[in-house]
Formats: sequence, C-alpha cells, structure tokens
Amino acid sequence: MKSKIIVTGGLGFIGSHTVVALHEAGFEPIIIDNLSNSQLSALDGIEKLIGYKPQFAQFDVNDAPALRQLIEESKPHAVIHFAAFKAVGESVEKPLMYYRNNVGGLVTLLEVMKETGLTDIVFSSSCTVYGEPAEIPVKESTITKPAESPYGATKQMGEVILKDNAPWCNTQCLRYFNPIGAHPSAEIGELPLGVPNNLIPYLTQTVAGIRESLTVFGNDYDTPDGTCIRDYIHVVDLAEAHVSAVKRLIDKSYQNAFEVFNIGTGNGSTVLEVINSFESATGLKVPHTIGGRRAGDVVKVWAETTKVENVLGWKAKRNLETMLRDAWNWQVKLSK
Repeated sequence: MKSKIIVTGGLGFIGSHTVVALHEAGFEPIIIDNLSNSQLSALDGIEKLIGYKPQFAQFDVNDAPALRQLIEESKPHAVIHFAAFKAVGESVEKPLMYYRNNVGGLVTLLEVMKETGLTDIVFSSSCTVYGEPAEIPVKESTITKPAESPYGATKQMGEVILKDNAPWCNTQCLRYFNPIGAHPSAEIGELPLGVPNNLIPYLTQTVAGIRESLTVFGNDYDTPDGTCIRDYIHVVDLAEAHVSAVKRLIDKSYQNAFEVFNIGTGNGSTVLEVINSFESATGLKVPHTIGGRRAGDVVKVWAETTKVENVLGWKAKRNLETMLRDAWNWQVKLSK
C-alpha cells in the first residue's frame, strides 16, 4: 500500500512539481490548496504527467475543522507544508498578511497534526532565514541574522515553532534558495497571479511581450557586476529533495527530531549573468533597464551543499541554462 502524503499548497509552483515527484517515487499525494496564489489548471497538468487526478481539497490551511477531517479520513503518513505567501517585496508592504498566513497557518497545521496523531512534516523554509549571511557559502550552521523582510521573518519563526515542538513533531526543514524553471514537459510551471514578484517569470513575460522591460534592482552592490547574487535551483531538483526528506521521515532514519538542510546548487549567479544565460540558452534578447535597489533584498547568497549530499543523498543535477530553457518553454506554452 502506498504511503499517503498531504501537500499543502500543492497546486503552487513548487508544490505541483513535488506532487509529480512524489507519485514517481511511489507515494500517493493528497493536495490541499485554497487557490489564493495558484490556479486549478495546475491539477490538469499534474494529471497529464502522472496519469490520474490526485485527491484535491480546496480550503485554507487555517481551516482547522477541514484539515482535521481530511487527516482523519485519509490517514496520511506525513505532511509537506508549502502553503505560504512568498514575495519579499509584498511582505514589506503587507507584513500583517504574511504573519497571519505564514505563521498562523503553520500553528493551525501543527495543532491539528498533534490532535490527530500525525507527527512527520517537511517544512518549506528559505535561505532568507540567514538574513545578510555571515559567511558564504552558507552552511546550515551559519548564524541566522535578523531577517531582511517580513517574509524571511515568518520562515525564521516557523523554524523556531517546529524546533520547539520537536519532542513530538519530526521535522525535515528544507532551506531552499531560488527555485526557477519548469517541468521539462511544459505541462506545469510557475503561474504568478498579476505582476510577477520573482525574477524569472518577470523575465520570461518581458521576452514574451507581456511586460515592457525587466528592471534590474540595483547595479551598485559589492558583486562582480554590481547586481545581486542568488543560488538558482531547478524546481524539479527541488521537488526531488522533498521526496528524499519524506523518505527519511518514513524510514525513521533521521538522527534528530528537527533537522535542517540547505537545498541549492552551491553556485551563485548575478542577475546580469542570469540574463546572459537566458539569451545564450534561447537566442532571445531580454529588454532590461537598471533601477534602484529594492527594499528587503540580500546582496549575495549561495549554499554550501555538503550536508544535504552526504545525509539526504540528494544533489542538484540541472544547470542554469536548462532551468532557463525550461522556464521559457513553459512561458511559450502559456502564451499560446
């Protein structure tokens, strides 16, 4: 019998790819999503890839009675918790909305998990917990400084809450860097509602003619070309990392009830390097201008990946050009 895994936010960008990866690894995914930052069409894409429509429940993770009923009826083995708002800039403008949803949602989920006897969770965290990092590459042991944005603060708080509940709750906490790309089939990908807050969907929409120009936020940082550096990771690689974490929980091979892993490639790319790589991968020009710095942005960050490679046995496989080519193919499909 297949192990059932609840995926909150399972129709979102990372969630939808993880649902596919779970199926491919022999698990039965159950999706919860309130469609506040996703679209039902992702379910159709998932169905095309796995051959059936997985169980889907449309409600907010803050809805404790609905959550309790689903857990009691489906009897899952673990939860992967993606359901959260994720835009740095928006969190600066609307901090209360982020604390209510990201922190409140996790608390509700944990309360219901404890009531129903469900003890295993994979938590979607972020490299933003490191703030402006004290060392690069960033290790799991690197001190977490004050977050640069309310979004980052909600992820820090989420980790503290999970660590405080470690006596009964077993957590694989994945601090991931910058997920981009799309499934190579172009059946699922990133579906930002309205104006994208992240670099790659804004870039691909600009090349597709939906946006006039891409603004690069600042070119006067202490980096090789003055633009911010990030560790970009293919969303399919990231999805596979979640599968490795679920297996660790189910096999009970973890050493501690609360474990943290950096999920990245171990390499950093500047914004201008991303633009150049996209142009190289696709042969298309990216209209862009240089603007001022954006509030909440960290200057440079990339991952030290030794721990995740040694402990989870996971390593990123796909390079930057592959990520950008897959992202563009997804945009082309959306534009048809």
